[in-house]
Amino acid sequence: MKTAETKPITPETNNSTAEGKTTATIAYLTIIGLIIAFVMNGEKKNEFAQYHIRQSLGLALTGLALGVIGMIPILGWIINIVGFFIIIYMWVMGLMNAINEKQSPVPLLGKKYEEWLKNI
Repeated sequence: MKTAETKPITPETNNSTAEGKTTATIAYLTIIGLIIAFVMNGEKKNEFAQYHIRQSLGLALTGLALGVIGMIPILGWIINIVGFFIIIYMWVMGLMNAINEKQSPVPLLGKKYEEWLKNI
């Protein structure tokens, strides 16, 4: 498994990262937090916050898909339970990246979230 690449911090991106840290952290706190972060980042478009909003949105959509799969008896329930623990792990890693001002993808699906949600 590849290690996640982090974006180098320069003085210019450090200010931008520090400004977007709060918004990026809020993005990981429930769906309402994601919506608030999206609105907070509306006009200024902080790159760091936008990156974490995309990662959080990917996690939320994956959780929604797991919920739909969980409606299938037995096999769906098993997939839902295992997926729930994986989502929790990815969520914690994303939240820790936002708190530590790192712009790196969440484990497992983070690169796919970057690719799928690049237009947001």
